[in-house]
Amino acid sequence: MLSACRRREWSMGTFLSPHPPRAAGYAGRMADHVQVVTTTDSEQAAAELARGVVEARLGACVQVVPIRSFYVWEGAAQDDAEWQLQIKTSAGRLPELVEHLRANHGYDVPEIIATPIVGGNPAYLAWVDDQTRP
Repeated sequence: MLSACRRREWSMGTFLSPHPPRAAGYAGRMADHVQVVTTTDSEQAAAELARGVVEARLGACVQVVPIRSFYVWEGAAQDDAEWQLQIKTSAGRLPELVEHLRANHGYDVPEIIATPIVGGNPAYLAWVDDQTRP
């Protein structure tokens, strides 16, 4: 299990290794697939970011979902409508995906969080691999 510091470093993109974190209870194996979440401030920005991810083959599928976010920014509590992107990709494409999101995102400090996928439909996960092959 990763320490809280290691988990924070992973989610902030300061990769200490090229591999995603080990999933708890996953027999010590690295996850082969990850779901990456980020948010934007408009549906159009989300669509542009999603399209760029898929066209670059950095994600097989991006789902865009309207959400409401509460957070503190520059000392003030915020309550904003946002659009969440849920990106499914192969673990090997994660570093490039994170760099793509950072370079093309409109936020100063975008949320970019990767969660290991520890199971699922084998045919779907094979499709994710096929779609994210460079």
